[in-house]
Amino acid sequence: MHDVLVAGALLAVLSGVMNGLFTLPMRFLGRWSWENVWSVFIVGACLLLPAVVVAVSAPGSWSLLLEAPGRAEAIAVGTGFAWGFGAIMFGQSVSAIGIALANTFVLAISSAFGSLIPMLLLTPNKIHERAGHVVLAGIAVEICGIALCGRAGLLRERAAGGKSDQRGDLVGEARPLAAAFLLVIGSGLLSAVFNIGFALAQPIARFGQVQGLSEFASTNLIWVLMLGGGAISNLGFCVFLLLKNVSGRKFLQPGGARLYGLGLLMAALWGGSIFVYGLATPKLGSLGASIGWPLSLATGLLVANIVGLLLGEWKGVPRRAMGWMLSGIGILVAAIVILSRANQ
Repeated sequence: MHDVLVAGALLAVLSGVMNGLFTLPMRFLGRWSWENVWSVFIVGACLLLPAVVVAVSAPGSWSLLLEAPGRAEAIAVGTGFAWGFGAIMFGQSVSAIGIALANTFVLAISSAFGSLIPMLLLTPNKIHERAGHVVLAGIAVEICGIALCGRAGLLRERAAGGKSDQRGDLVGEARPLAAAFLLVIGSGLLSAVFNIGFALAQPIARFGQVQGLSEFASTNLIWVLMLGGGAISNLGFCVFLLLKNVSGRKFLQPGGARLYGLGLLMAALWGGSIFVYGLATPKLGSLGASIGWPLSLATGLLVANIVGLLLGEWKGVPRRAMGWMLSGIGILVAAIVILSRANQ
């Protein structure tokens, strides 16, 4: 049992690493407009990758979606559709304020709501037990670390503004901090819906296992529905912008193979993180969704801040800001350790 929990925790951390890296290619996609990049990313992450994973893991499982519990399927599609607008706002916020700061605020909000609500809905009795206390403690420590990283980010913004040498070839345009805050708040709340929907759609996975699917293959049925719902809202907005800005012609630019490749790399990293997370949660026991979610997001936040540092997003900022960030990262590591032990 201990080995299974350790494997689940490691998979959740791997999911976070992939999630923290997926926005990195946006740094090199400035030749395209935001809607070009995001539409390629969404097609790859929400449509192509799920289809490939399901075809490889359980080719005959598509027909089971016609027989799975209808209420759970409606929840999966509906929450996926709602999450799609959060994904749009997240993509816009990365362009607005950079990889590190956008991830800090979005993952903070998403971690808190996405961890607590599944526990309260599915296993409310756990809140009064040791495991629930450890989850709450881990989230509290994580929020402290996130607050320190956020403080560092604010100091960075005040010192550096939107200097182009910090943005590099980042796709999209910088925005005022107030507008960026609205984007990250909306994105964080709707991103939490993604984990809530996954937790509430578990009857689909249980149905798949009864029909003979493996744990991994049955969970993939949930992801297909949720990601499909998210693709509708994301691609709808992208098509609107492509028509409005007449940016569809950029898909035909010379040398576009590199741009398509980077967009699909984004899809592989983020989409892969979702399927790895789906593999991790069953191994973490009855509190899998409440433990795995903050564990994955805290790791992703840690990685995203390191990426931002290496890319020069913190270049020229006061030493005090760097101190805040390093302190926050240290506390986030402590939160990861606490959350990984919640089910032991």
